[in-house]
Amino acid sequence: MNEKPKNDSEARPDQAKDPYNFYRYLRDHDPVCRMEGDGPWQVARYEDVHRILKDQDTFSSDVSMQPPEERSPSMLFSDPPVHNRLRKLVSYAFKPSYIEAQRTVVEVRCEELIADMKQHKSVDLVDALASPLPVNIIAHMLGVVDGDMKAFKVWSDTIFSNIGDILFGVTSEEAQRCSDELNAYFLERIAELRVNPVDHVLGRLVQTETEDGRLTDEELLSFCRLLLIAGNETTTGLITAAVRIFDEVPETLVQLRENPGLIPGFIEEALRYYSPFAATIRKVTRDVTIAGTAIPAGSIVLPLISSANRDERVFDRPEAFVIDRQPNPHVAFGFGIHFCLGAHLARLEGQIAVEQLVQNFSNISLATSVGAEEGSGLGGPKSLRVELQV
Repeated sequence: MNEKPKNDSEARPDQAKDPYNFYRYLRDHDPVCRMEGDGPWQVARYEDVHRILKDQDTFSSDVSMQPPEERSPSMLFSDPPVHNRLRKLVSYAFKPSYIEAQRTVVEVRCEELIADMKQHKSVDLVDALASPLPVNIIAHMLGVVDGDMKAFKVWSDTIFSNIGDILFGVTSEEAQRCSDELNAYFLERIAELRVNPVDHVLGRLVQTETEDGRLTDEELLSFCRLLLIAGNETTTGLITAAVRIFDEVPETLVQLRENPGLIPGFIEEALRYYSPFAATIRKVTRDVTIAGTAIPAGSIVLPLISSANRDERVFDRPEAFVIDRQPNPHVAFGFGIHFCLGAHLARLEGQIAVEQLVQNFSNISLATSVGAEEGSGLGGPKSLRVELQV
């Protein structure tokens, strides 16, 4: 049975208007609850979220409603052994040593973007820095030429924003068009790379030999699509989270400028405080009980990452931003076999962006408030107008 409210007069907050109070209410009173009708089950407590992320046998990532023959191979939405094979093939591209080798590219691109920001008193942070920085780095890793960057960004934004419909519903015409255009673009590049190898991530994968031979075109396309998520939206959400914290806790900007050694801890706390992904998704493979609630096999569950990362049972003063919080076992990047491949890249880009922001601006504040629903979704807010003081 679910726990009953300690105070029956306490009303359940509106999730769309007040997500963090809604999560707190769930953790205290209804840690496993079903959304309207026969919708997915939301799981709010850290211990239960951690259990779901860890146990891939009971909580499957193969959640797509599309017929198997119509799906593209996907590491994000597959289980072993398919997941293991795909992850092994692409993991070298995300090794810390290879990601660290991208540092100079990230620093130079970040400097260019911030130099342009300094020409204005107010900018949309998402358009000016948080989105183009990771998109440019991914494009660099995939060998996308400058002239194709605008189209690449449109494909990335459209496909990611429609991921729910792609998995569970009817894909919109716009998302399908962008997916088709992206596929056509990279199929052409893959064909070129098979004849004329180039030393970048995609070029190396094209030449990779496996027990079954070289990767198929479809497997290589899957890798390109994976990069759009693993190396894009996570960083965008992290950078917008950092600037929201500069606005809400202004002393953090001064602290980081005076002591850059605090930046790695600041990044981890930003990931906990404003997680780039509010939730993830799994399908239950057998009847299971979570926090006293029976959930039948075949059900969809939503581990609420943003809620888990503010669970009072794990984090001291979870509603406060603690710049040097230790320990900080957040699950912003997931856990288990699906731990985010792009975590190291997101941390690198986030640290460089924060370092350059605090060095170049004496103050950064929000020009408009962030809507609760917009600020707690996938990848953070899609627009964030900020005021800048050099």
